[in-house]
Amino acid sequence: MAVQTIPWDVSKYLQSEEDQIAYLEAAFEDGDEELLAAVVGDIARARGIAQVAQETGLTRAALYKSFRRGGNPTLSTVTKVLKALGLKLSVSAA
Repeated sequence: MAVQTIPWDVSKYLQSEEDQIAYLEAAFEDGDEELLAAVVGDIARARGIAQVAQETGLTRAALYKSFRRGGNPTLSTVTKVLKALGLKLSVSAA
């Protein structure tokens, strides 16, 4: 008997802003740039990628491409998306 699996999408489990912020903070702590980009994309999908696209002036396709694993978004794109999500970057001592 073969094992059947279904695709898992974390964005379905990021319903509260607190969950989304904790997820993003964990990605920052990890320090992996690809992971961080993917997490921002997950949060954008959880909030509604069409709305984020409209608020940033970027296309949905550009957002999907930028925030997938290996997408390598520019800092400008990251800051636009975070602003659309009502978030901002901050820095603290390590």
